[in-house]
Amino acid sequence: MSGTERRAEAPGAGRPAEWLLHDADGHSASGHDIVPRGVGGGLAGGRGGGLGGGGPVPALPPEPAVPSAPPVPSEPPAPSEPRGPHGRGAPVDSAAADPGSDPAGGPAMQAADLEWDRAVELIRGAGEVCLACHVAPDGDALGSMLALAQALRALGKRCLASFGEPFAVPAILRFLPGQELLVEPARMPAAPGLMISLDAAGQARLGSLAEPAARAGALIVVDHHASNTDFGGVRLVDPDAAATAVLVEELIRRLGVPLDRDIAQGLYAGLASDTGSFKYPCTTPEVHDLAGRLLTAGVRPEAVSRELWDRAPFGYLQVLAGALARARLERDAAGGRGLVWTTIARSDRDARDVPYDQLEGVIDQLRRTDEAEVAVVCKEDDRGDWYVSTRSKGSVDVGRACVELGGGGHRTAAAFTMGGEPACIIDRLRAALRVPGDRAD
Repeated sequence: MSGTERRAEAPGAGRPAEWLLHDADGHSASGHDIVPRGVGGGLAGGRGGGLGGGGPVPALPPEPAVPSAPPVPSEPPAPSEPRGPHGRGAPVDSAAADPGSDPAGGPAMQAADLEWDRAVELIRGAGEVCLACHVAPDGDALGSMLALAQALRALGKRCLASFGEPFAVPAILRFLPGQELLVEPARMPAAPGLMISLDAAGQARLGSLAEPAARAGALIVVDHHASNTDFGGVRLVDPDAAATAVLVEELIRRLGVPLDRDIAQGLYAGLASDTGSFKYPCTTPEVHDLAGRLLTAGVRPEAVSRELWDRAPFGYLQVLAGALARARLERDAAGGRGLVWTTIARSDRDARDVPYDQLEGVIDQLRRTDEAEVAVVCKEDDRGDWYVSTRSKGSVDVGRACVELGGGGHRTAAAFTMGGEPACIIDRLRAALRVPGDRAD
């Protein structure tokens, strides 16, 4: 996400295990670590509904004109064009492909191209397209969905975009263009002709939109998570992609829609969120190439970065101070590599009037600890569950540990949700972080 992550529900909590899955490999916490609980009011129902109860969507400052920037080419590459694992023409659903295939054009790449072709054909033949991203959307989920929604509108398609309850756009994402295309999940068709799932590792991650997805005439899945559960009929899934935005940009390009500033801004928000502002290992040369194309389309990186990372209410500083004061360092944990962890109770943020979706940056401060390979923040949500964000610097697989505890994620960033006392939750996580052969066993 964003040293980001996918969330998974606590066992026995009465909700599907995937419902709260929220993870990402080597990404920034700003994107995937957002768990809004109705903050700032909901979204008005119906097409064209804006934010309700929170005033108008704030716009970024006027952007300088881009001097005669050429549009991004809309034609798909020639069939013989080599395709890399992280950028345009990225391998899709590579887990299902022959591992011995020629990556430059063998059976695996032919299967990948076939999936892209099927997705484009379905979209071009549809009059209405329904889009859904995972619950509690982050920068990659919402940015990718709104970018694709605007591209589909440019093609003349009727487009409905939504996400499961709680239906509230996080405050830090209210600058994204295209929110007039959002509708309440109850207004989505019960059985869409064509539905596209974005940035969801499993169908249950769509929340209340999981059932419409299951009944859709065709379901296209666009995702980049290694923990993807292989749902959907057409799968544009590439765990090597830095963000779902990478795959959405490729889809938009294959549909022949040139990037304009508003489409590019959603894609850039997703890309920046899931690469930790281009500082995590998933940042490849192809990622920078894509960022350059988005800047050429008119995106102002400093404005997007300010919205995502560089603003917070004063109360957040006080909540952060308390969280850092409570932090504990366990040098012998995580196989002797070190664990640093803290907690933020609901009462801590209520006392400072700080919404839940302002807390994602706390772990970025904690993970700076030199003596700890693993950083953990336990955050109590509005229901009383604890959402446990984990980060690793690389030598410990926190994704495996979180999956063991009913959550999910990638090697360096993952999460799970669990009830109970934080100390007991940390005990279970501490045990899950041990790997055979570690000297702490």
